[in-house]
Amino acid sequence: MTDPIIEVRNATKTFGGLTAVNRVSFSVGRGEIFGIAGPNGSGKSTLFNLMTGIPYGPTEGEVRFNNQRIDGRPAHAIARSGLCRTFQKDAEFPDLSAIETLQISAVYNGGLRAGQALESAHRVIEQVQFDNARAHMPSSELSVYEKKQLMIASALISQPAAIMLDEPASGLTKPEIGRLDALLIDVNKSGVTVLLIEHVLSLLLSVSERLIVLNQGEILAEGLPADVVRNPAVAEAYLGGTD
Repeated sequence: MTDPIIEVRNATKTFGGLTAVNRVSFSVGRGEIFGIAGPNGSGKSTLFNLMTGIPYGPTEGEVRFNNQRIDGRPAHAIARSGLCRTFQKDAEFPDLSAIETLQISAVYNGGLRAGQALESAHRVIEQVQFDNARAHMPSSELSVYEKKQLMIASALISQPAAIMLDEPASGLTKPEIGRLDALLIDVNKSGVTVLLIEHVLSLLLSVSERLIVLNQGEILAEGLPADVVRNPAVAEAYLGGTD
């Protein structure tokens, strides 16, 4: 692993008597694609939440980005420091075009002015290979894959050092997953570190350099993807059996 751009140390999140994430520690190398797997309810999205401050930080532990502690900072400050995320549910403005949506993201997440926002919107539209002719249509008319492209573009609009993607392949067809695979690799080659939560194992195994598996809020396994998926404990927890 190269020098770490993200370090999570004993991160814990409790809700009353429920511990959703329990003393999770890992590091992500600069320029890496790092995968996070696990069954539903294993704490994956909660982990992303506490790392980005949306909508809460950790109960205990710490999160470091670019050698600076970021837990406890406001969510917008974390985003503007260069760590941006997406969510499981697409969150486009249905009456606005992709270009208009990206301009809003550039202003509020990136702190850019109007002229800079428009320039950045066109830049990321090209970066995610979005059909420029459809970039001016209402977002409600976009396909599922185009909404995924827009979601990733919104994370890239402020030129972050790292992006965190929460199940971007959800709802995609097999050919579209192939396109997403290529897109994530292209984004990573541009110098952006990628953290990826995904239930589509084919995508996760294809693009990830290292992988952790969560179960009941704790790290069950970590290492090279091919080694992790052969772990019997992972098969039992994530796939429901060892066959």
